[in-house]
Amino acid sequence: MTDTLLVTGASGQLGRLVLDDLLASGKVAPAGIVATTRDPAKLADYAARGVTVRAADFDDPASLDAAFAGAGKVLIISTDALMEPGKRLVQHKAAVAAAKKAGVKHILYTSMPQPEDSLVTFAPDHLGTEEAIKATGIPYTILRDGWYAENLFQSLPHALTTGAWYTSTGTGRIAHITRADTAAALAGALLKAENDSRTYTLTGTKSRTAEEIAALVSGATGKPLKVVQVTDAQLAEGLKAAGLPEGFIPTVVSFDANTREGKIAAVTLDAEALSGRKTTPLEDFIAASKAAFLG
Repeated sequence: MTDTLLVTGASGQLGRLVLDDLLASGKVAPAGIVATTRDPAKLADYAARGVTVRAADFDDPASLDAAFAGAGKVLIISTDALMEPGKRLVQHKAAVAAAKKAGVKHILYTSMPQPEDSLVTFAPDHLGTEEAIKATGIPYTILRDGWYAENLFQSLPHALTTGAWYTSTGTGRIAHITRADTAAALAGALLKAENDSRTYTLTGTKSRTAEEIAALVSGATGKPLKVVQVTDAQLAEGLKAAGLPEGFIPTVVSFDANTREGKIAAVTLDAEALSGRKTTPLEDFIAASKAAFLG
């Protein structure tokens, strides 16, 4: 491996896992990895291990020139700027432009499944970023990350306290994948020697309905959990009553609507192919996360 590998958003949960997998691979020296973040102090532990840590702020395009200098491959991890419509796409385009200006050989990007027709409110950010990357003419790898198994922590601990999980997913299915398995696939993609342009969808190996997921969680925790199907409007009202910020409610509702319409149901072996290892079965993840589900 001769290319310098650059990971943006490296101080986030996903970014740190990618760094861990790169370092553990034995295929790249720490000095061959560049980790960027808005706050380099957050990556002091990686700097101590020999990783080059640089400041990079997607809201400050000028900061990206120095951050991306000398990079051979760049993994752009999508930002968390979800509350301001359009902001994330502007950020991503700044990173893509900086990568092209730096003369990188390959751009990798963490997208989402089916952004072309997804009902998720922020899908246009991902589709727009994919289009911007393709327009550079630089070889690319689009990594369409499926729903994290960890996302279940957002709703199910509370649902277990009441015994009811309110959802509008209907019979829609999701093949959850753990964040760690996603990171392993991203690291594998960065380490691949080939330079062709490819698009992958990273998922678990089995899709499940809300009822099937609830049965697994109930079995692992020993607590009853009934799925209550509601309309999108009813779900929105329930989220508002629960105190969720109003600006985020449409996004949460769009997750369920997208699932109901079968737009997140894909099952692939791409994650396993890229990482070279089996992904964690959802039932194993739930069993190991019993304490977290019980809150």
